[in-house]
Amino acid sequence: MDQGTTAVVTGSTNGIGEAIARQLAAAGMEVVLVGRDRGRLAAARERITAAVPGARLRDELADLSLLEDVRQLADRLRDTRIDILISNAAVVAELGDHTAEGLQRTLATNHLAPYLLLRTLGENIAAAGGSARLIVVGASPTALRRVPANLEDLGFENPRGLGFPPSFRPFVAYGQTKNMNAMFVYSLAEHLAGSGVTVNGAHPGIIRHTGLGRDSARGLLRVFGWSQWINPLLPGPDAGADTPVWLATAPELAGVTGRFFVRRKDVPTAAHTTEPGRRAELWAKSAHLTGLPARRRRALDG
Repeated sequence: MDQGTTAVVTGSTNGIGEAIARQLAAAGMEVVLVGRDRGRLAAARERITAAVPGARLRDELADLSLLEDVRQLADRLRDTRIDILISNAAVVAELGDHTAEGLQRTLATNHLAPYLLLRTLGENIAAAGGSARLIVVGASPTALRRVPANLEDLGFENPRGLGFPPSFRPFVAYGQTKNMNAMFVYSLAEHLAGSGVTVNGAHPGIIRHTGLGRDSARGLLRVFGWSQWINPLLPGPDAGADTPVWLATAPELAGVTGRFFVRRKDVPTAAHTTEPGRRAELWAKSAHLTGLPARRRRALDG
């Protein structure tokens, strides 16, 4: 990678996303920081610039829980050369937390936003004959085996289906969206097969200072969030950034697509994330919710 490389990183105003952005900037790339708050974007830019003097950074303001913001972000990036696009933004929201567009916030941010953004930009790059690496930051395939995505209740309208205790249900919903991420990686890789665009997923590890669950959650989930924030035994954001940055930059991964990696190793995910029928159903429902056609554009069908 060289100074002509441009990387887009969502959720880059703290934690793993900021570490990814800083490491890519240190490698000489121009990095587009995507965040939902101008103050946090400015603070992240200052921290990265302090660590990487001369870093080439650009801000893009977007609330990824709002699909209209995601569409506008994709439109603004349409004419930008994108070599790397890393979807890192994620939240754990209360089940009753719905956006102004009527979507449950965890579903909208963690799954529908990357579906809309990566699919739109990936199709654009492929249609133009370009190449790029798309990377989705997911979660532990081992832990997620127990929480398959409920395709009949994507918006978590039946809380009892998420088990007990009730205060931990938002984290179960989060786990389901992370399984959706893996399903999306495999489906988008197939969708863009034959183009120069690759799609892979990565588990960053259990990392402190992610902030998941600290601000809006209650009960056991809030305890979990704070334990991640302060636990000195957990590795920090730089360790979490390692595998996503490696996927984005390693020469030996050119052309590798439709895989999921943990600690730089290609690992299998649960059968419920790879089953073609389930993936097709999730793809179709996601297309409907985001307003995209189920099939890719004709220019890609060749």
